[in-house]
Amino acid sequence: MLTSKECMNLEAQYGAKNYKPIPVVINKAEGAWVWDPEGKKYLDCLSAYSAVNHGHLHPRILKAVEEQLHTLTLTSRAFYNDRLGRFLKRLCEVSGFDMALPMNTGAEAVETGIKIARRYSYEKKKIEKNKAEIITAYQNFHGRTTTIVSFSNDENATHGYGPYTPGFKHIPFNDTEALEASINENTIAFLVEPIQGEAGVIIPDEGYLKKVRQICDKHDILLILDEIQTGFGRTGKTFCFEHENIKPDILLVGKALSGGVIPVSAAITNKNIMDVITPGSHGSTFGGNPLACAAGEEALNVLLEEKLPERSHELGEYFLKGIRKIDSSIFKEVRGKGLFIAIELTESAGGARQYTEALKDKGILAKETHVHTIRLAPPLVVEKDELDWALSVMKDVFPQ
Repeated sequence: MLTSKECMNLEAQYGAKNYKPIPVVINKAEGAWVWDPEGKKYLDCLSAYSAVNHGHLHPRILKAVEEQLHTLTLTSRAFYNDRLGRFLKRLCEVSGFDMALPMNTGAEAVETGIKIARRYSYEKKKIEKNKAEIITAYQNFHGRTTTIVSFSNDENATHGYGPYTPGFKHIPFNDTEALEASINENTIAFLVEPIQGEAGVIIPDEGYLKKVRQICDKHDILLILDEIQTGFGRTGKTFCFEHENIKPDILLVGKALSGGVIPVSAAITNKNIMDVITPGSHGSTFGGNPLACAAGEEALNVLLEEKLPERSHELGEYFLKGIRKIDSSIFKEVRGKGLFIAIELTESAGGARQYTEALKDKGILAKETHVHTIRLAPPLVVEKDELDWALSVMKDVFPQ
C-alpha cells in the first residue's frame, strides 16, 4: 500500500494543478468517517461537496449497484434499458414534476437546463432567434464548462477562457428589485441557487424565493433552481425550495442523487416544457445508464425511508447552535440551514486555510471557500455524539 506522502507525490507529478486539496489522503470510508493509508480516522464534514448525503458506502445503495453491476452496466441511449424508466418515475414522484432528462455531472444538468429553457423560449414563447437572455446571480457556482463560466464573476474560474458565451445577465443575489429591473422582452429565465454553496453558504432573506417565484410568474419567465448542492435533504427538506412552498419551472439536481456512488444528474420539469426536446437534440452516452439508475433509485428510497431530510433539520439546528456557543473571537458569522453550515472568519484571522488544516490534524475534514469561510456539511447519517465530538475539537482549534 502506498503511503499518504507517496500518493500526494504521484498526483503532484502526474496530475494537473487545478485543485489545492487539504493535505490528507483518503483510502477508506464508511458512514460519516474516512481513513488515510496510515489508519488515522477523520470525521467527514464536507461530504464530497454534499454528494455523500447518505453517508459513505451506504449498504443499500451498494447492494443495488453490486446487483446491477453483474447484470448490465451500459447500453447507451440507442436502446431502451430496464432501469431508466423506473428511476425516472421515482425521481419525478419525489420531486413532484412530470419528466426528467438524465445526465451524469452537475454541470451537465445545468447545461441541459439552459438548453431546455432556450429551446422552449424560441419554440413556445417566440422569442427572437438568438436573442434569449438568462439572468444569473453574482457569486454563483453552477459548474465549470465554457458556457457556465461565462456567467461567473469568479476571476479564477474565468481567466483565460474567453471568448465568453453571450446570453446571460448578472444581478446581485438576494435582490428581488434587481431581478425585476433586469427583465426585458428577451428575458427567458432566472437561474439561481436557493442557497449559494460555493460562495460560502449564503442564505437569502426569508421570503426571497417566494418573491422570485411571483416575479417570474408576473413576467412569464422560467425559474430554474440549481439544487445540485442543496437538494436531497442537505438543508433540512428534500429540496430547499420546499422551505418556502414554491416550485421552480426547471429543477437541476446531481451530487447526492446517487448517494455519492456514481455520477448521476438530471434536469427535471413538466411535460409542456420538456416536450421541446426531440430525438437528436440533446443526449449523453452514459446519461441514464443502468448502473447509475440502480444507484439513483435506491438512493431516493433510502433518503425518504431513513428520513434523512428530517435528520438534517434536527441535527443541523443542534450543530449550528453548538458552533455559535463556541463564540470564538475570530468568528464573524455562523450561518446555516440543515446540515449546510458556514463559519465566516474575520479578516484579522488571517484566512480560513490554516484552520481547516488544524481541524484536519485533529481529525475533522472541512474545506475553506472564498478565503475567509469554512464550510461544514457532514453526511446526514452523522450521529449527535459525533457532532458533540466535533464541537469539542472545534473549541480547541478556534481561539476564544
